[in-house]
Amino acid sequence: MGVFESLKSLGFTKYEINCYLALLNDNPTNGSTLSRNCAVPRSKIYDVLRKMAGKGLVVEIQEGLFAPLPPRELLKRLKSGFQENIKTVEDHLANNTAKGAGYDYVWTIKGKDHILIKARQMIKSAQKELYIRLTPVEGEVLDPELEQAEQRGVALRYVSLGRPGKRFAIQVEHPESERLIKVLGGRIIDIIADRKEALVGNFPLSSHVDPLVNWTRNYWFVSTSRDSVRHDFYHYYLYKLYDCNEFLTPEEQAVYQLIKADD
Repeated sequence: MGVFESLKSLGFTKYEINCYLALLNDNPTNGSTLSRNCAVPRSKIYDVLRKMAGKGLVVEIQEGLFAPLPPRELLKRLKSGFQENIKTVEDHLANNTAKGAGYDYVWTIKGKDHILIKARQMIKSAQKELYIRLTPVEGEVLDPELEQAEQRGVALRYVSLGRPGKRFAIQVEHPESERLIKVLGGRIIDIIADRKEALVGNFPLSSHVDPLVNWTRNYWFVSTSRDSVRHDFYHYYLYKLYDCNEFLTPEEQAVYQLIKADD
């Protein structure tokens, strides 16, 4: 999202954005010159400036000459107003929502950007544990924040669907990741945080299909999703023992006992 769309989402009109950005580059200036610089019709420019002055976005330093509110002051005002609005909404929702309402529903999140935003929110807010199942593609995006979570004491249990390299204390590679991705038609993303919420779905292999994932606080959905990732650790150990005819290392034996007790 560019600066124009960002300002528009904060309540600025098209003409206000054009005027403010043009004034930043050339001020003080009069309405006639500003109209040419920012593509606002001359017949409307002074109405726009008067409204902006009323909002404190510009100041008329002398008759007919305008200057913009300094960017730093604008940002302070936007942040303060946003935080006040959020607090108002937060208080209203807290006082007008039935206890526990909505948490048992399973919500669908569409689009890669929205999915990754939700994933980051869950990782950043996790306090005790995270069960993770990711491919290296999404891992490249989310692993740095997962590392920060592990560093602040969150217990991380990570199943990688590919070969990302060892990054976490408790991590295994799914032994049949390529087959699984092919069967499911996409790159899996599973994030279960603190046994309280789950983000589950995949990113389709086709770039023409928008990814859809589910997010929920439903107890049974969260529990079964967590167990699904947890049992992939067993899958890894069984594969190594019986398909590869290899023994578990002392470290793997210790992780096995940890996962076994982590029910």
